[in-house]
Amino acid sequence: MSADQIDPQAKRAAARQSRIPLPHGRYKLKLLRLLTGPLTRLQNRNPPSVGATESVTVPVPAGDSQARLYLPDGDPPFPTVVFFHGGGFVLGSVETHDWLCRHLTRESGCAVLSVEYRLAPEHPFPAAVEDAYAAVEWAADSTERLRGTGDVAVAGDSAGGNLAAVTALMAAERDGPDIERQALLYPGIGIDPEQESVREHGGIVLSRDDIEWFSEAYYRNEIHRRNPYADPIHAGDLSGVAPATVVTAGFDPLRDGGTAYAEKLVADGVATRYENYPSMVHGFMTMQEVDRARDAIASVGADLADALDD
Repeated sequence: MSADQIDPQAKRAAARQSRIPLPHGRYKLKLLRLLTGPLTRLQNRNPPSVGATESVTVPVPAGDSQARLYLPDGDPPFPTVVFFHGGGFVLGSVETHDWLCRHLTRESGCAVLSVEYRLAPEHPFPAAVEDAYAAVEWAADSTERLRGTGDVAVAGDSAGGNLAAVTALMAAERDGPDIERQALLYPGIGIDPEQESVREHGGIVLSRDDIEWFSEAYYRNEIHRRNPYADPIHAGDLSGVAPATVVTAGFDPLRDGGTAYAEKLVADGVATRYENYPSMVHGFMTMQEVDRARDAIASVGADLADALDD
């Protein structure tokens, strides 16, 4: 499932990223969050063009959440993709995933609503899930505000991939919004320290210690870890969830968990397209200098366009 070696572009990008180690404590986490703002603004100084962007306020259980709406070129209405950023449930923002969302908008022809959610450890599970599901419900009910067709999909990477899968599961079990597709990009689902991908690739972008600290910050206890709305690998039946696209990377410690979830979806009768990028690393679809990132976004965008095409 992994190539003989990491793609050179991805290897250089991962090496640059590793210069700023991931924090394993609240004080260091706060410092990194402060640093992320100016670094992200520098990274996003020449963004890919889209039709328009708008700031949106989304009502969630704890108040209002900020979101950014990306509109494609052309005349509305557009299908809506609700996007959840990655960051181990403790980091990340609309800004950190601006480049990915812009390209996803261009490739899918859909409006992409990138939403913030409460972060751990200040707000452990189920805060992020509550915000994510509320955002999907609001998007489904706000067709006019979003210039939408009424068709909705969910997408996310890493921790955001977990949230996209969870919102698809909740919508199915609660008779919630109709979700046409879920796009799960190297999702943080079904992770086990004994998996081959964790043993062999821990330390490439994500170390075993990183994974465990993120997990402890978000789940807090074993009961939460086994809740299907915290990790949908524990769901008893996925047969009612939206058709899925699952993307994994060969040198990603999270690869085997994502693969296992794709297999579970297929076993439960859910139409699923699974694609592994053997020479890629975790987070590669946000790495602007990696050519395969654009290829992967185009492939996911095509799936969303097909699913949401009237």
